[in-house]
Amino acid sequence: MIQKIEAVIDEKVRPALLAHEGDVQVLSCRDGICRIRLTGKCAGCPSARITTEELIAEEIRNALPEVKDVVLVQAVSEELQDLARRILNHEQI
Repeated sequence: MIQKIEAVIDEKVRPALLAHEGDVQVLSCRDGICRIRLTGKCAGCPSARITTEELIAEEIRNALPEVKDVVLVQAVSEELQDLARRILNHEQI
């Protein structure tokens, strides 16, 4: 299923995101629910939810009706958390 989703993203979604210096990563797909993460400049964009709903989810659902929902995961990476800890502890970076 993830390969099919990636194919749709490559053709219909990724070019638009790359034009804004962003990208999308498919984290998982189970029981018709696809979890994604936006990366690059799209990661913290105020329009991330709109992009997910109106571009990414729409294109995926149109191509793959078995996908019921696309969920945007906006988590802070472990790498960024480690960097923040080092800064707060005044450690050398």
